[in-house]
Amino acid sequence: MTVICGGIFIIGVLAITAVKVIYEYQRGVVFTLGKFSGVRGPGITFIIPVLQEIRIVDMRITTTDVPKQEVMTKDNVPVMANTVVYFKVEKPEDAVIKIEDYKFAVSQYTQTALRDVVGNSELDVVLTQREQIADEIKKIVDAETSEWGVDISSIKIQEIELPAEMKRAMAKQAEAERDGEQLS
Repeated sequence: MTVICGGIFIIGVLAITAVKVIYEYQRGVVFTLGKFSGVRGPGITFIIPVLQEIRIVDMRITTTDVPKQEVMTKDNVPVMANTVVYFKVEKPEDAVIKIEDYKFAVSQYTQTALRDVVGNSELDVVLTQREQIADEIKKIVDAETSEWGVDISSIKIQEIELPAEMKRAMAKQAEAERDGEQLS
């Protein structure tokens, strides 16, 4: 009797672990004995316990804040800049198989691209043409992340902060220009 109850209990546990629910905004990447065996769509799906494993991937647009960092412009002015990246997974199997942590990688790659693009631009361009700089960063990041099954929707530069002495100098120059206009 206890053997039968134990057998029923084990079968029940295996049945529960075999049933997975995948939501509309998710995809399940299935591995059988460690080898990729397919992507499952939304709904109820069954896997063979012990032999199969499923990794759930969120397909919605993800927002990642890239931390503020100091970047040197082409004309050697240090600025603090931070960005926000909007991206989504296009191919869940690539996002799981080709890269360990695609969210972290997108953030790191965006930081590097920000340094490269701002580093090749003069301060005036950085301050006045944020959209073009963000578009350049997006092109660079999107080219790399497409191999990972990730699509960059957009990149926005949130803030560009000048050094305090640069702000003071610009304020003095603006004041001098206003004074000059008032005199004429």
